[in-house]
Amino acid sequence: MTTIFGVLNITDDSFFDGGKYLEPEAAIAQARALMSQGADVLDIGAASSNPNSRGVPPQVEIARLACVLPALAGVALSIDTFSLPVQRWALAQGIGYLNDIEGFAEPALYPDLAASKAKLIVMHSVQVRGPATRVHVPPAEIMDRIFRFFDTRLAALVKAGVTRDRFVLDPGMGFFLGTDPEASFTVLRRLAELKARFGLPVLVSVSRKSFLRKITGKSAAEAGPASLAAELFALHQGADMIRTHAPGPLKDALLTQSALGGRYIR
Repeated sequence: MTTIFGVLNITDDSFFDGGKYLEPEAAIAQARALMSQGADVLDIGAASSNPNSRGVPPQVEIARLACVLPALAGVALSIDTFSLPVQRWALAQGIGYLNDIEGFAEPALYPDLAASKAKLIVMHSVQVRGPATRVHVPPAEIMDRIFRFFDTRLAALVKAGVTRDRFVLDPGMGFFLGTDPEASFTVLRRLAELKARFGLPVLVSVSRKSFLRKITGKSAAEAGPASLAAELFALHQGADMIRTHAPGPLKDALLTQSALGGRYIR
């Protein structure tokens, strides 16, 4: 079964929808729209991580989230943050998922993680720490880098008392894999290897990202069809979860595949 994560950015500098949902009323309305379109989980971020992001103090990030979360009681929530104070705050709210682009690089958080019940989306990025940057990584090297990262990071988390059944793996996409679009395409083609090596659920987040815009020549606003094609390909390669700005088209595609005898029955 595919789990759809609907992206909700409570920011003013996200690459696609920065500023649209910064006000609490707009954010809550968009959250409800995403759920009505088919999102199973809301992935909420109050600080951007694209190469042009400006950074947000933890207290601002928490304030943005605190204005929205009470209105979403009963909804499965994922908080997208790599800030240690925000992560601790999010865990205290009892959220279902914690999504970290640094893959939980800070050992000071590990006791909190071990004591919580949240699923942990452990993401790989070539930057290792902080937001995405524009660096070149040879595509031929990318899978080995991903394998080494997860070997090391998962071992550290397990040693700290986090059980493996709480892990979700995100190999990263777009600038998180470097400036060459082929790195992202390589990872998509080889998702089955990632699953076979670690035996854990895999989340893929390709929605409107730079590598799709580069090959199609489309803007972020125009990149919906390319995103959907990449999302469906990821599912056929074994992805379990898709993080997307547009859950509606993806849900419709999955329902159509199911009607045609496909395996993605919801």
